[in-house]
Amino acid sequence: MLSRTADHLYWMARYTERAENLARLLDVSYQMSLVPQSLASQNENWRAILALNSLEDAFARVYSEVNVENVLRFMVSDAANPSSIYSCLRAARENAHAVRGTLTAEMWESVNGTWIELRQQNFEHILARGVSEFFDWVKLRAAVTRGVTFGTMLKDDALHFIRLGGLLERGDNTARILDMQYHILRQNDDEGASDFYRWGALLRSLSAFQVYRKVYRDAITPARVAELLILRMDLPRSLHACADGIVRMLQLIANGASAETERQAGVLHARLHFARIDDVLAGGLHEYLTDFMDRIYELGDGISQDFLIPA
Repeated sequence: MLSRTADHLYWMARYTERAENLARLLDVSYQMSLVPQSLASQNENWRAILALNSLEDAFARVYSEVNVENVLRFMVSDAANPSSIYSCLRAARENAHAVRGTLTAEMWESVNGTWIELRQQNFEHILARGVSEFFDWVKLRAAVTRGVTFGTMLKDDALHFIRLGGLLERGDNTARILDMQYHILRQNDDEGASDFYRWGALLRSLSAFQVYRKVYRDAITPARVAELLILRMDLPRSLHACADGIVRMLQLIANGASAETERQAGVLHARLHFARIDDVLAGGLHEYLTDFMDRIYELGDGISQDFLIPA
């Protein structure tokens, strides 16, 4: 496969996954903002989202105050913000258009249809309908695109690069969501009803609430939430599941230059496969997740050098 084609497929998948995970992050933050708390605490949580995406300076150039509406407007529909949901879905469509002949008709129609529908919604319209409804729409459109991809694409290198991009982005974003929300929740841990609501919202943001109930059949605890989202191989959005998929995809597309990248992916997978949650927490969850995100970034660099268009 031509590196240019692989590059477009890889980034189409990453931008689609990024938009979905941003919707998940913003939705859980919005749901948690409905829990009684001080205005300062609420705004600090929204400030954490900007910091998580290294967007504090870019936000400050446009808005003078960090609050729920300004952050949502900036992260949802700001075309000048390259990390907004609008910009991510636009970039996904542009990459898909560049390799339209490689995609099936159903897949192109899904990606293009999502973009067309998004352009018909401005932020005021989204607010009027309800931001949670919009976030559900983003998640649904990503799921539809993923479904037609797996259901109609030939199982060749094109599909493998799409899977690889999606898994890298999913693993990175799961770690980011968990790192930010776990820190906030531990600070506000009061073992009460609002605490249960907050932990439940975090699990729901990663489609893991029902899975948690099925696996643990007990009260929601921070350690078990971390274990589920990091180490459970059978949870599709866990770090372990993402690392396992990355290793498999790299094996399928391996070339003469990719041995080191495959090794790094194998090391990351082994650290998750043999880890115990007590050891992870004892060493510091933030440190563990930061190391994971650094390793995902290095893997992305390696993949770019080995398979895609040089920067």
